Amino acid sequence: MQQILQVVRTKNLLVVMATMYAMRFFIVAPLLQVKGMQLQLGEVPFLLLVLATVFIAAAGYVINDYFDTRADLINHPESVIVGRKIARRTAIILHLGLSLVGVVLGTVVSFLIGKPTYSIIFLLVAGMLWFYSTTYKRQFLIGNIIVAFLSALVPMLVLVFELPPLSATYWAYIVKFQISISDIIYWVSGYALFAFILTFVREVVKDIEDFEGDQVFGRNTIPIVLGIQPAKIVSVIAILAANVLLIYFVGAHLNQLPTGGVDYFTLVYLFLFIVTPLFVVLLKVYTATQKSHYRLSSTLLKAVMLAGLGYSIVFKCFII
Repeated sequence: MQQILQVVRTKNLLVVMATMYAMRFFIVAPLLQVKGMQLQLGEVPFLLLVLATVFIAAAGYVINDYFDTRADLINHPESVIVGRKIARRTAIILHLGLSLVGVVLGTVVSFLIGKPTYSIIFLLVAGMLWFYSTTYKRQFLIGNIIVAFLSALVPMLVLVFELPPLSATYWAYIVKFQISISDIIYWVSGYALFAFILTFVREVVKDIEDFEGDQVFGRNTIPIVLGIQPAKIVSVIAILAANVLLIYFVGAHLNQLPTGGVDYFTLVYLFLFIVTPLFVVLLKVYTATQKSHYRLSSTLLKAVMLAGLGYSIVFKCFII
């Protein structure tokens, strides 16, 4: 059992769950409350949505380890589980089982909100994770973009599945009082955008760390195709882009709180816990010369992403 929990990356799955619940209760719900509305997707359907996402993500981790075994024996020999502690046949069965449960749960939620076509999302994601592990991960840039996109999809799913029941309940109210939900879309999309950028950077950094094994097995990752130094520059540019967007966000919304007033709290929080740490990561990546340096940079990026998630609590408690 412990080996299964390791191979499905339990800690990462908990972050996925925390992200979705944070978006729901700390971003979407308070912004709706300001407009005189409430969440309309029930707690049980939302839990099913979260579980669907978690099961499909877990399946993705399993199949990725299954196809990465040989390269990981070079890159991370101490962390290889599939083929050692878990039989390869067991890993395939586990992947298929997790994927099936995730797709079924996602389909149930889609029907519950009256949008059966939304079930296609879960089928597509499960398929993308399979083809990522078998093909796209070995191709230049495509694999990095897919992982970043799927990371960005996690917060967006909360909004996508909330909008249909919300619209069904409040449509007349929204039209009568000309209420806009653009700010809700903006905040959730902002989280998705930064998840995309930081995940992309982290994937590039991990590719640099795994250069030796990937080269042996002929993978066309960014550091192999362009070189390690150009890959570092790609990471640095992406980090700079994230910081520029954050600074723009602060400048654009310093005086635009939903309840009025000046949002200096956001300015201080983002500067201390996100902008400054990102500059530290930038320097760490650019000056890295050993695997341990890249591993540290990847860990710092995780910490920054968690700090970004933590801001949602700040938003709910102190900003709204």
